[in-house]
Amino acid sequence: MPGTSSRDRRAERQAALAAILDAEGLDALLVTSRPNIRYLTGFSGSAGVAVVTRGEALLVTDFRYDEQARQQSGSVARVEIEGTSVWDRLLKELGAGVSGLGPGGSIGFEAHAISVKDAERFSTGPGTAWRWKPAGELVERLRVRKDAGEVAAIRAAATLATAALRDTLETVRSGQSELEIAGDLERALRRRGSEAHPFPVIVASGPRSALPHALTSRRTVAAGEWLLLDFGAVVDGYCADMTRTVVVGARADESQRALYGLVQEAQRRAREGVRAGMSGRDADALAREPIEARGFGAAFGHSTGHGLGLEVHEAPRLARTAPDALPEDAVVTIEPGVYVAGRGGVRIEDDVHLSVDGPVLLTDGCTDLLELV
Repeated sequence: MPGTSSRDRRAERQAALAAILDAEGLDALLVTSRPNIRYLTGFSGSAGVAVVTRGEALLVTDFRYDEQARQQSGSVARVEIEGTSVWDRLLKELGAGVSGLGPGGSIGFEAHAISVKDAERFSTGPGTAWRWKPAGELVERLRVRKDAGEVAAIRAAATLATAALRDTLETVRSGQSELEIAGDLERALRRRGSEAHPFPVIVASGPRSALPHALTSRRTVAAGEWLLLDFGAVVDGYCADMTRTVVVGARADESQRALYGLVQEAQRRAREGVRAGMSGRDADALAREPIEARGFGAAFGHSTGHGLGLEVHEAPRLARTAPDALPEDAVVTIEPGVYVAGRGGVRIEDDVHLSVDGPVLLTDGCTDLLELV
């Protein structure tokens, strides 16, 4: 079960969700988001649906996951296996009775995580026995605050990612292609124990490093160029997310040092100054203000950071458009960047836990400029 290295909190999570259902006037929640299903039940399979009421959690999946589902979730959920249609079995089980949900009961559904086709089942056939309501991101409200086991898993993923980067940089040289370097990094992540790549590894060199989310290409890295590496790792289902920018095959020139120093200053200011309780907008300003003061505001077009957990992008947001307070025990990225078309860009990213005592780095925080010569 993810995030339970110190304590299994799945029953507590289900109870907390039941309290939210009370507040929302719902009898049950249909959970179709895979990360939310894993958070509540521990099930990590790729196919399944769950229903949580005040009295029971029901997980329905198919024959491929029979043994896995019972092992991962049997202690906290009633597991039902279906050989044909998981949805038909779900409606059948609801009709047979689920604790806390009677005929005509009100069931919320995750409108952000269900297809139109699947939602049509609510208004036809057996689905009409209940009142269905779009419920918003109820489980995500719980996921935003990380418990000790979740923080430990993200820290372990970050430690693994750092080691994989070190392995990779030892072999990086000018004349390699971005794809070759990305392949080496991906292999190192797997060798070090990453369960998956939480997103496609980004390796961008030279002028292409000015593309914030560049697709790794066949371009060859020349001596003296920027090399930007954005990558992550997964441990116990939880993601780490890092970016480092280095110079390959030569010493950095004065303009490169100046640009790197600006981003490093902005990133350090934000990662040391961010606090639970401040708004996402104010957290974003910690990194944005020094960049704007040097005249590069237009070259920093994305947000300063985002939440991390079972997904590599989740709440909260650190952005100019994020007025809400950052919750205590959230884990967030701090990743300002400056991108100059035709010349290249620099981004530096670390992961930070917003603890009650202040920000705690989960990545290594080693951001001094590396020159691979």
